[in-house]
Formats: sequence, C-alpha cells, structure tokens
Amino acid sequence: MKDGIHPNYREVCFQDMSNGFKFVTRSCANTKEMTKMEDGRELPLFKLDTTSESHPFYTGTQKSVDNMGGRVERFRNRYAKPAAK
Repeated sequence: MKDGIHPNYREVCFQDMSNGFKFVTRSCANTKEMTKMEDGRELPLFKLDTTSESHPFYTGTQKSVDNMGGRVERFRNRYAKPAAK
C-alpha cells in the first residue's frame, strides 16, 4: 500500500450518550477523545445521540400511527367516500 493516501482505519469505541451503551468496531471516524475499556485498551471515542439500544424502533417503544388517540380514525371518517346505495 502507498503511504499517506489511506484513511486511518482502526478500532473505535462508539458510545450512546442517552444510556451509556458502548460498542467497538473498526472505523475511519475522526475522534478527539479517548476512552479506557474494561479490558485495559485505550481506544478513540466517538459519541452518538442514539443507537439500536436507545432508538424507539429497535427497543419496541415506537408508537404506531393507529394508536395516536383516534386521529387516524377521525380522518378516515371525515374524508371517507359515502357508501354506495
């Protein structure tokens, strides 16, 4: 490989800021902070707002459109075509 043209591909720790969940994967993400892992390694830290551990879709807490206080049902009743006689 040529020197100076490849990104810095290394192990990076990603941390969910809403619940503290951490996971390690390889990445080229630029980081300014470092974190100490439980096994003693010191890795670059990339902070995330949400991950699969905190996102409502993946945790099963996402609200369905049909469960929004009858708004969908009111819309359907208001704009439904009159029944054919």
